[in-house]
Amino acid sequence: MPAQIIDGKAIAESVRNQVAAETQQLIRDTGIVPHLAAVLVGNDPASEVYVRNKERACLKAGLRSTLHRLDAATTQADLLELIAALNHDRSVHGILVQLPLPKHLDATQILDAVLPTKDVDAFHPENTGLMFQGRPRFLPCTPAGAMKMLEVSNVSIAGRHAVVIGRSDIVGKPMAALLVQKGVDATVTICHSRTADIGAVCRTADILIAAVGIPEFVKSDMIKPGAVVIDVGINRVNERLVGDVDFTAVSAVASAITPVPGGVGPMTIAMLLQNTLKSARRC
Repeated sequence: MPAQIIDGKAIAESVRNQVAAETQQLIRDTGIVPHLAAVLVGNDPASEVYVRNKERACLKAGLRSTLHRLDAATTQADLLELIAALNHDRSVHGILVQLPLPKHLDATQILDAVLPTKDVDAFHPENTGLMFQGRPRFLPCTPAGAMKMLEVSNVSIAGRHAVVIGRSDIVGKPMAALLVQKGVDATVTICHSRTADIGAVCRTADILIAAVGIPEFVKSDMIKPGAVVIDVGINRVNERLVGDVDFTAVSAVASAITPVPGGVGPMTIAMLLQNTLKSARRC
């Protein structure tokens, strides 16, 4: 039987509709309009598309969105000055620095400069620490989106073995942290470039999260029959978007799978809106 398709577009739309309704209520009750400020340095085509999609999503949900577009030659000092100004602007509730930054900029220093209470991407070490301790201020958007998809799809997680392929600070590590939290209760393994016989490890997974950044890396012979597969990857191959999972082949083995496009991607933006609303409520 073909795998159930976990429709990220539909789930994201439901989240955005809920954010829109709660935003309107917040505006009626307090006059506060949740405000997301995005910072885009340079003209990376993928970043341009992503920021534009975020702007549209904010507008549709009733949030305010402003874009601060900087030249690719912007200095570290100038970027830090802009972030400091946004930190002190009480009308701004969320600050998003679009990655990747030009190579001459220190991304770690830039992200650390964002006020933790406005860090709606949840990249700041303070927010990372709170998440690992199980008392998050904000959840990182892509892992939170993946968790929401599992929840809405009624995937049983407690006691199951979850394998995360990838150990990035943005997806892999926080994804593992969310799955292992008390109340979620997965047993979690993280695979990476030094993992011995990664296929054998993946075949033990009841839930497989692919976030490795290699097109169609996960093949059908790496999947335990009936496993749930969440594909976080977005890769462009010959003008076509594909994930980190060989979708057609894996769909014949898995019980449920997310597509690319239309899977985790829309959820990332939906969770960003949710975090911005949450920040605005704290004002």
